[in-house]
Amino acid sequence: MIVRVWGARGSLAAPGPATVGYGGNTPCVELELADGTTLILDAGSGIRELGQRLVERDPGALYVCLTHLHLDHVEGLGFFAPLWRAGWKLRFWGPPSPTATLRARVSRYLSPPLFPIGLSEAPAEAEFEDAPREPWRVGSAVVEAQTVEHRGPTLGYRIEDEGRVLVYLPDHEPYLTAGLGDEPKWISGWALAAGADLLLHDSQYTEGEYTDRIGWGHSSMSHAASFSRAAGVHRLGMFHHDPMRSDRQLEALYDQVAEVVRDEQEPPLIARDGLEIVLS
Repeated sequence: MIVRVWGARGSLAAPGPATVGYGGNTPCVELELADGTTLILDAGSGIRELGQRLVERDPGALYVCLTHLHLDHVEGLGFFAPLWRAGWKLRFWGPPSPTATLRARVSRYLSPPLFPIGLSEAPAEAEFEDAPREPWRVGSAVVEAQTVEHRGPTLGYRIEDEGRVLVYLPDHEPYLTAGLGDEPKWISGWALAAGADLLLHDSQYTEGEYTDRIGWGHSSMSHAASFSRAAGVHRLGMFHHDPMRSDRQLEALYDQVAEVVRDEQEPPLIARDGLEIVLS
């Protein structure tokens, strides 16, 4: 499994000279599975450039898992080239709702007055489904989705491909209802993340910032590191960077996260646009 990050910024795209090193695109991660299948996690602004790369090849099937429908996680869909090209087959999964289908909810954004062209006008064949309650297969991988602690219906994803596991929790506040010393089973997302080779996890706030934002649905950097320890994760990827955080500030906070991870864990990494990791 090859993991490619096309966007790791949270809440709002943040282009500019202060963020050029780690990027300003909002969440989008591409997985190239062992059998060649393309699985995409979220459709933030980073999916625009990914789409430009994908249409260089012949049309085929693409699979997209949406964690939730906050704008920073779907704003790139209107500029995702395969959606606007005939011959492509796109299959989307996302959080369930008792009041509207996933397609209807996504269409609220891809329709006037928020977007000039409606989703129904897209030439590609696009299917939208609620994420299954039980694990399901996409290509050579097994995908599992669980509800996690965040404002509004939100999913985390666990993808296992030929024995390697990526867990994706870009918007997550695991210690809102559980303490640092509580049994792991009571921590939101713990079962999903347990033993993962790589965890891409919400690391939006410093400790000082988090104190004033408890309940907003995001983690402090030390909470992300503590969660990765509790779940026995091999490597933590800091993700969903605050849009106000410069490259220099991210690097200054890295050491605080590194101090929390266990000795047996690999050093954490700062997710950035263009990062590629091979899990094999």
